[in-house]
Amino acid sequence: MVDSKKPRAIGFNHVALEVGDIEEALAFYGRIFDFELRGKSRTMAFIDLGDQFIALQAGRRQSADDGRHVGLVVDDKQAARAALKAAGVEPLGGPFLDFRDPWGNRIEIVGYDNVQFTKAPNVLRGMGLTHLTKNEGAKKELAEKGMAES
Repeated sequence: MVDSKKPRAIGFNHVALEVGDIEEALAFYGRIFDFELRGKSRTMAFIDLGDQFIALQAGRRQSADDGRHVGLVVDDKQAARAALKAAGVEPLGGPFLDFRDPWGNRIEIVGYDNVQFTKAPNVLRGMGLTHLTKNEGAKKELAEKGMAES
């Protein structure tokens, strides 16, 4: 329901994950993902996701996440599975490709082709990912919301 008196939430600019040491976190995530940094300080690092980013912030003190997680979209889910294995990271049990980083952040890996989340064509072009497509299920979800490609 849209209420013109309240702002409408329309997306995420970034997600912040609390980690231990920033350099250790960058090394860990660098074994799994190809990424570029937007910026970095002693206590923060910003991993570029095109028109979005993940902020890594030093200072994790809570226990490991269980149901709470971040769904991270990748261009190639099978390559992510192989990278996790090569990095010695054991996926969590269940129907999805989930893992925990060394600080207990739970990450779910989702293939771009399989979700209605869509990057704008100009963003995909800027990221060098114009080859990405959606599977039929994702296309149907988008069409049902009036968001199919024209």
